[in-house]
Amino acid sequence: MSQATTPANTIQQTIASFTSIEQALEYFDIGFDSRFIDANRIELTKRFNGYLLLSKPDDWFSGRRALKNAYCKVQRSKLDRHTRSACRGCTSCQRR
Repeated sequence: MSQATTPANTIQQTIASFTSIEQALEYFDIGFDSRFIDANRIELTKRFNGYLLLSKPDDWFSGRRALKNAYCKVQRSKLDRHTRSACRGCTSCQRR
């Protein structure tokens, strides 16, 4: 198998081809609230790209994990820190 067709390069090329964060969410099968995306698109995109820089995804699951973590982090950052409220719009949250 050549270097250009390894699974890691394939997933990275797929992620690079997305033109919107919604495409990434759909590709990685993560449910989302479109109003939340509209309000937090830039922050979510920056967080997702940051996670991709920290750890290059080597398969679909690691790419999904990076996006899921970004979505959850942005969602949790919007919650009141003084109450114990759970993520509400984060349909993929593991921290419920």
